[in-house]
Amino acid sequence: MEGLSYQQLWQQLVPLYEVGEARALVRLLMETQFGISLPDLLCYGTSLLDEEKQEQLHEMMRRLRNSEPIQYVLGKAMFYGRMFHVEPGVLIPRPETEVLCRWVMEDTPPQPSPKGREATSTQPRILDIGCGSGCIAITLALEIEGAQVTAYDISPKALEVTQHNASTLGAQITTKQIDILAAMLPTKDDRTSIESRISRESKISNITAESKGESFDIIVSNPPYICRDEAAAMHPNVLRHEPHEALFVPDADPLCFYSAIARFAKVHLPPGGLLFFECNPAYTQDVAHLLSASDFSDVTTHNDDFGKTRFVKAINNI
Repeated sequence: MEGLSYQQLWQQLVPLYEVGEARALVRLLMETQFGISLPDLLCYGTSLLDEEKQEQLHEMMRRLRNSEPIQYVLGKAMFYGRMFHVEPGVLIPRPETEVLCRWVMEDTPPQPSPKGREATSTQPRILDIGCGSGCIAITLALEIEGAQVTAYDISPKALEVTQHNASTLGAQITTKQIDILAAMLPTKDDRTSIESRISRESKISNITAESKGESFDIIVSNPPYICRDEAAAMHPNVLRHEPHEALFVPDADPLCFYSAIARFAKVHLPPGGLLFFECNPAYTQDVAHLLSASDFSDVTTHNDDFGKTRFVKAINNI
């Protein structure tokens, strides 16, 4: 198979991507997957690859041309300085979510020990609802000394990837398959069919049994928060390939996950327990108002690194 130049490679990705992004994607692919630096790529193109690797590159470029995210093509994504395995069916970790992790860490400082001894860390019980790749749960488990971390997700694929990443990165976490939304939706004044209501009540019984007796000091979640009417403005590599159940909420009820998780937190957080959310910046203030109305106190918002108000923290009162 004849070798290709750097220019021939990145031009395959235009106009799907702008020129600068197309070049960056090719550089990342060649260096990460094949160990070819930019100087070598400029001088020799893909001629340094044997036939088997040329065919592998050809397939990976085909996937990129089909707008598949580079993280899925490589099977990995960087988060908080660690490489996480990702694959189709699991949401790709975003850099802004690192800010959420840092905020949680800042609120779990070491506790003072008796005079004359060094400070010792608490052993906070942390729950991550909607764990995806496990990036939040695993990061908190590894960064907060003694943390006891549990991760929920509705998706078996997400739990499988989370468990794989925890094992690879050396994190001790517990995973459970739970549909938090279906379980915590209120049934009072429900206008749906009897069959739907019976199904939901069954799920509520299941999650109650699954979580019975569980108490957490911190609950953190980056739930689905994109409205369907925002889809037209999204890049095809997200819209066509990332799991819609991890992205979208109904236009008529964009806070459905926040409401359900807040109700769950009232039961499973002790007084003084902390609830952290990542939000759609368009609805962050609405989430804050929801928590205030749900008898949480000290509701605080926080910006991401781009100045968008994206995060909310609240304290459970009862």
